[in-house]
Amino acid sequence: QVQLVESGGGLVQAGGSLRLSCVASGRIVSINDMAWYRQAPGKQREFVAAIADGGRTTYVESVKGRFTISRDNAKNTVYLQMNSLKPEDTAVYYCNADIASPGTRRINWGQGTQVTVSS
Repeated sequence: QVQLVESGGGLVQAGGSLRLSCVASGRIVSINDMAWYRQAPGKQREFVAAIADGGRTTYVESVKGRFTISRDNAKNTVYLQMNSLKPEDTAVYYCNADIASPGTRRINWGQGTQVTVSS
């Protein structure tokens, strides 16, 4: 069984920064792509950023130049550094990871962490 646990959310003023972390634990053989998604009130969950096990990154256009995704494979952790935050970044942020465990491979989700950006 695998768990993803996010942390680092909170309340910040527009223009501020936050760093989200997501740690994977459990019976892990390998971790492939890791990603962050977000869901604002009344909206569908949307892709924010992803990082492959080799380090290649992709971002949604609205966060390019402001957010940086990174990972520490030794710690089974993915980070999202968020700078120049805007009120429209307010959402619950979810971690997502493609994880191989003994005999299986599946996409796992964390429970989410709230990010609120005040204007």
